[in-house]
Amino acid sequence: MTSEIDLKGNWNYPTLINFGTGSVESVYESCRKLKITKPLLVTDSGLVKLNIVTDLIKTVKSKGLYIQVYSNVKPNPTGDNVIQGVKEYHVHNCDGVIAMGGGSALDAGKTIALMARQKYSLWDFEDVGDNWQRVNPEGIAPCIAIPTTAGTGSEVGRASVIVDEDSLTKKIIFHPDMLPNVVISDAQLTLALPANITAATGMDAFVHNLEAYCVNGYHPMADGIALEGMRLVKEWLPEAVANGDNLVARSHMLVASTMGATAFQKGLGAVHALAHPLGAIYDKHHGLLNAILLPYVLVKNKSVISIKVSHIARCLNLDSTDFDSFFSWLLEFRKSLGIPDDLQSIGINADKSELIGQLASIDPTASGNPINFTADQYCEIFINAVNGKL
Repeated sequence: MTSEIDLKGNWNYPTLINFGTGSVESVYESCRKLKITKPLLVTDSGLVKLNIVTDLIKTVKSKGLYIQVYSNVKPNPTGDNVIQGVKEYHVHNCDGVIAMGGGSALDAGKTIALMARQKYSLWDFEDVGDNWQRVNPEGIAPCIAIPTTAGTGSEVGRASVIVDEDSLTKKIIFHPDMLPNVVISDAQLTLALPANITAATGMDAFVHNLEAYCVNGYHPMADGIALEGMRLVKEWLPEAVANGDNLVARSHMLVASTMGATAFQKGLGAVHALAHPLGAIYDKHHGLLNAILLPYVLVKNKSVISIKVSHIARCLNLDSTDFDSFFSWLLEFRKSLGIPDDLQSIGINADKSELIGQLASIDPTASGNPINFTADQYCEIFINAVNGKL
């Protein structure tokens, strides 16, 4: 029988990943190899109080490294969070970033590292056209990413999603060198996650893999990763939710999360196009939004993704492999994890439906959806998701 002891590895795809229980102990060695002597630890206000963070700080300090903590990161990180983090970086003469936490802290940390020594402002690097070429690569600080949730996969992402508070929109900041230099992926750090967050983040990983597989474009490597990522979620997420101290389940979910973000280099789709404005306006958990929205988008994409969904069903070893059977399985799977059926269950109504539809239609991820939905169509999907109408 597999144990967490067997689930270890040092991988170099898509970046250096130290994987396995106990791998967090390699943080000092990772800093040394990257010549980081004064790291800025970027995390969130809840996590900074937990032992997993305080223990890491003690470990780094015991090795003689100076470490400064920046924890003013919102659940949906903002441009101001990044700006203040960069100020902390310079005030304390830091020379590298350790981003530790869920997707919010990782996105904020990666962006602080990007902005460490740039002459342009943050929004000048929004993922539009060739804006990324404005970045001075030599001004990017070395970055170590330590995920504490299994959902976003931000630890292997080349972009971050940051809220522009002036426009109440989420903007994607991109540069190839935003990919962290080292990832430390230790399932022990996810043990503190409550069941509901485990479920929401795990479904986030599933959505990443599924949307990546279904978007248009030829990328067999991403497709293969996405299929195995979905299989791992199907097999191990229920166990991680039901028995949160199961390190085998937690380890497999960390991999599935990393796989999702690796696969979506191919692209994402309408689920994310809707989740981004909803997260910016209502400040709701990104993974939970994705989990709720998924079936409403799938039914609208059905006419063009049925063949792909049938292949997903075969890879998941479902009894029947047509679209409707997969869809029924998905609804039951979500229900078993305690995912709400609709957006009104988490306090979102349809008052801003036209605005949401418009913002979703111009979100960068909308271009990857198999069908080019109009603003009105996004509006309809959103209203259906609010009211639970499939």
